[in-house]
Amino acid sequence: KVLDASTLSFGTRIRWFAICFIAGIACSVLGTALLWLPKGIKLFAVFYTLGNIAALASTCFLMGPVKQLKAMFEPKRLIATIVMLLFLVLTLCAVFWWNKKGLAVLFCILQSLAMTWYSLSYIPFARDAVIKCFSSCL
Repeated sequence: KVLDASTLSFGTRIRWFAICFIAGIACSVLGTALLWLPKGIKLFAVFYTLGNIAALASTCFLMGPVKQLKAMFEPKRLIATIVMLLFLVLTLCAVFWWNKKGLAVLFCILQSLAMTWYSLSYIPFARDAVIKCFSSCL
């Protein structure tokens, strides 16, 4: 039952969701601020990636980790999940192994887009609305 969200009270689940989500936003903002320091690209990539992981982990407190993982890998989210996780890893590879600042920034942008697309899958018809909006603009 430890991996089930129902073992925590509703108030506790909401509180920890908010803490993780706010910590995620704070890490992302801090990472962005650190980008402008000399050699701040590594800190930027790490904090930005940690921010996205914390924001993603926050929903574990609402759903429970097992249910969260099952939902992440449902067919309608599978590609978005894989792409999102791939860009999280690629961001860190770009700064620590390849030492490519431009790639790190690009991967952070793609991280955000992938995370947004993944998140939209939880809102009924949201992806369809986004596709329709962009297709009408083009």
